[in-house]
Amino acid sequence: MIFESHAHYDDEAFDRDREELLEECRNQGIEYIVNVSSSLKSVRTTLALAEQHPFVYAAVGIHPDEVGELNEETFAWLEQQCGHPKAVAVGEIGLDYYWDKENHEVQKYWFRRQLELAEKCGLPVIIHSREACADTLEEMKKAHSPELRGVIHCFSYAPETAGEYLEMGYYIGVGGVVTFKNAKKLKEVVKMLPLNRILLETDCPYLAPEPNRGKRNSSLNLPYVAAAIAEIKGVETEEVIRVTNENARNLYFQGREL
Repeated sequence: MIFESHAHYDDEAFDRDREELLEECRNQGIEYIVNVSSSLKSVRTTLALAEQHPFVYAAVGIHPDEVGELNEETFAWLEQQCGHPKAVAVGEIGLDYYWDKENHEVQKYWFRRQLELAEKCGLPVIIHSREACADTLEEMKKAHSPELRGVIHCFSYAPETAGEYLEMGYYIGVGGVVTFKNAKKLKEVVKMLPLNRILLETDCPYLAPEPNRGKRNSSLNLPYVAAAIAEIKGVETEEVIRVTNENARNLYFQGREL
């Protein structure tokens, strides 16, 4: 059974067939899905989705592109949502210097606040970092503590950077990009990663793997990701699925009764 560690099924891309697709995912061996929010609105829609589907859980947090929505009032509301019974992580949070929608210092401030929130609430973090390698790593090192755990989502940096996150105890999220022919750096990262530190993810509706690259992504494509990882690691695909499922359970469900 596959654990989908990062999806966005509340996205409008799924408006026409969301219920049917989630049912198909369940029937095709997707055991759990963590739906990840990025804005105040998507915190609400993500929690609603988790309430409707027993196998869907929620990550609540504000993406760096959307931190302009945050102030003390909205942050207090976000903290309340972390207490929802289906909330299993704070995310996705971090830094994004690619789209550059928000001032870098503003991004860093709310990144720190959300890291503190996760530690306070005893929840893991889902980290988004795009073209912000040095600053993200610096903030993560400053915030590092035995209580703070999580995953570096959609990892896109060098093996050396992955090694630094491993030393701090973080998991690395691997999705459809690993199937791309030109993804040499990510393949190198996967090669050096211990299997017990990898999470399977799609980031759907984005980043569909080969052979469906360019199409709307869904958790149904995760076997392609698992197969690509298996080939790189020299193990069976079923072993990748089994271990990554166990990894995600350890991260998201630690000490939680399902």
